[in-house]
Amino acid sequence: MDTISFLNEYKSGQRNFQGVTLHQVKLTKAKLIGVNLSEADLSGADLSEANLSKCNLARANLTNADLSQADLHSANLSEVNLIGADLMKANLVDANLSRADLRGANLMSANLLRANLSEAEMSGAVLNGANLHAANLIGSNIIESEFNDTELAEAIITELEMTGEILHMGLSHQWITWAGSY
Repeated sequence: MDTISFLNEYKSGQRNFQGVTLHQVKLTKAKLIGVNLSEADLSGADLSEANLSKCNLARANLTNADLSQADLHSANLSEVNLIGADLMKANLVDANLSRADLRGANLMSANLLRANLSEAEMSGAVLNGANLHAANLIGSNIIESEFNDTELAEAIITELEMTGEILHMGLSHQWITWAGSY
């Protein structure tokens, strides 16, 4: 589906775009409040400054997507693939990122107030200056993540996350394409 078709359907009242392919779509500053993009392919998409509050992005592929300064307040991002995504200054207040794959994601200065990051894969993520006040990090892999000047007051985290003693089983890697595969 191309950008114009997608936006026209959204404007006509369509809100269910489950499984749609919008690879490298340009939706800068788009207002898509409450849209269902679960299991959608939004890899490489430009969603910078977009309003995606209360959206369902569960199990979506947002690999290398630009979500900088996007509003994802109260969005469902469970089991989403955000490998290498740019979420700099994104609003993720009350967002559900449980079991999300955030390897190498840029979350600098992101607002993750009360976000659910339980069992998230966050190795190599950059969270410098982020607000993780009262966020749930139980079962998350935060080894090799950057937390300089990060607000962690009242964050729910145990020594297991800090020492890397969590065994991560069952993480979905359905969006990974292996080099040389047929």
